[in-house]
Amino acid sequence: MYSIIVVPPSCGSVSEQLRIGAGERIEFGRACTGGAHSGGACPGGGGSGGRGRLTIAHAGVPRVAGEITAHRTFWLLSNLSEDQTYVVENPEGAGEHVKVAPGRVDAPVPFEMSRVTLPAAGDLLSFDVWAPRHAFRSVARHGLEGAGTVPAFALDRTKRYFAVLAALCERRLRGEPRAPLPAVEELVDRLRPSWPKVSRSAVYWNIDYLAVKLRLRPGPATAEPGTRTHGKKESLASLALRFDLVREDDLVVLGPAPSGAKR
Repeated sequence: MYSIIVVPPSCGSVSEQLRIGAGERIEFGRACTGGAHSGGACPGGGGSGGRGRLTIAHAGVPRVAGEITAHRTFWLLSNLSEDQTYVVENPEGAGEHVKVAPGRVDAPVPFEMSRVTLPAAGDLLSFDVWAPRHAFRSVARHGLEGAGTVPAFALDRTKRYFAVLAALCERRLRGEPRAPLPAVEELVDRLRPSWPKVSRSAVYWNIDYLAVKLRLRPGPATAEPGTRTHGKKESLASLALRFDLVREDDLVVLGPAPSGAKR
């Protein structure tokens, strides 16, 4: 079972993502150790102790630049360069980041969603790493021993992906069960009061992340991009409303209701 997902630069489909489970690793750098490939994921990985490879085709990136290791529900970053510090940012944070010095191995990264940035001959190159399988357990054990039951859907209501999900479901939660889902532009407008720097690309990114986190099956690869996004939104809203992953009380994360909206 995978716990960490690496999203290569300019990743265009789910099939290009690299998924690894506890103990498995992904090496990244300018060239795959098993042969050169022109960017993206290289063959390899999978299985216990498996190793995947991510090629970043840039002359300023070392041949073997670093390594990502999955460790349960978080991951470790090794910086194998000789003189470049890597920065791991929390895209949802207020400037939160971790610096990994040259030669540092197995630095723990605490963010659920991360962006790894590599300085490369005047350019800044980045790729994303997701850790969507965070585990939670009930505080109230009622005297029972043993491990708690793992929840079906682990959502953090403080994250922006939850605000995107709430905005997606808002009309139906406010008493319009057959209301059409908002377009991405409408989601951007609705989220802006609580998220001033929101953009179309950020909303698309969070929709993709939610689809992975809630374990939705990807849409057909042959569908038009707009069709895939709409189908993903519909599946997310249907799942969230069916299992009460978002309730009307949760709409507080969006700020005041728009003028004319039902309460």
